[in-house]
Amino acid sequence: MELKNKTALITGASSGIGNATAMKLSEAGVKVGLAARRTDKLEILKKQIEEKGGEAIVVEMNVADTVSVQNGVKAFINNFGRIDILFNNAGVMPVSNIDQFKTEEWNTMIDVNIKGVLNVTGTVLPYMIQQQSGHIFNTSSIAGRKVFGPGYTVYSATKFFVSSFSEGLRMEISKKHNIRVTSIQPGGVLTELMEQTTDPDKKTEMLAYRNSIKFLEPTDIADALLYAVTAPTHVNVAEIFILPTEQI
Repeated sequence: MELKNKTALITGASSGIGNATAMKLSEAGVKVGLAARRTDKLEILKKQIEEKGGEAIVVEMNVADTVSVQNGVKAFINNFGRIDILFNNAGVMPVSNIDQFKTEEWNTMIDVNIKGVLNVTGTVLPYMIQQQSGHIFNTSSIAGRKVFGPGYTVYSATKFFVSSFSEGLRMEISKKHNIRVTSIQPGGVLTELMEQTTDPDKKTEMLAYRNSIKFLEPTDIADALLYAVTAPTHVNVAEIFILPTEQI
């Protein structure tokens, strides 16, 4: 698919995978909407994109807040007129054992990782249906294929949701409305996710693992997304399971 002058809305664009993907799509000629809560970081990214000749807008958005999502999508449509690519990438991963009962963190993961995907998809999808075209990407995880270990239980449950929702969504809308759906399931990636863990023992454990193998760069995930979105229109890359070579 030719990407020049296509449009993309990217959640979680203030850092990591979202940031790298925004740059990669912009370099391919896509007009990008940078969505996140931290607009100061989005403004920096917008400037970087524009300095390279790209076009971007900042969209302040809290994916867990339906009003914020509706306002953000409306601003995007008002600016670009259509939406060709949606990347549901915003996510959180505060890791802790169940018997620590960090229920506030559980609820945050449910609000962002599950409800956030539903909120944004439900708001964007009517525009894509009206166009009879589009491509939705959802960031799941290796943890959405298997429970990664003690401490990851709730996070894994939220990412299992993303994986299954993506496949069900593809089955419902791809043939009927000509909208492709791709679930991206990364292994270890150098992002800010580990910084969200409040349990010091778990954080130490996670950092030790990160130092034991060579993690993926966010640009590796951006390259994978670019591969899927530029596939011929009759091809739907439904899942991308992408790991560091050393990860088992």
